[in-house]
Amino acid sequence: MRQAIETKYLGPTNYRGGRIRASAQAGSVTVPYDHALGVDENHTHAARVLLRKKGWTGHLIGGGNARGTGNCYVVLPSGKHRRRKLRHAREEEHEIERPSKRG
Repeated sequence: MRQAIETKYLGPTNYRGGRIRASAQAGSVTVPYDHALGVDENHTHAARVLLRKKGWTGHLIGGGNARGTGNCYVVLPSGKHRRRKLRHAREEEHEIERPSKRG
């Protein structure tokens, strides 16, 4: 089953530095914040660590979440399976009615 991955910044405490938590329904990981990377790169890195931990493969696509507290990612399948899924998604896209333009 495909799952979204959400990331969130966890601020420093008296005992630990800043961290990024990546979580999905299947589990979560927490990785140290790397100041050599940018904000988005840190969130993407945490999501990739969770991907490796779960043995998931594919292309990671993501962006900021609606609450503005982190990022949300999905994994697109790679290879032939990916092309089939994308073709199916395009077919579904055409079924959505667009609102009429009124001047």
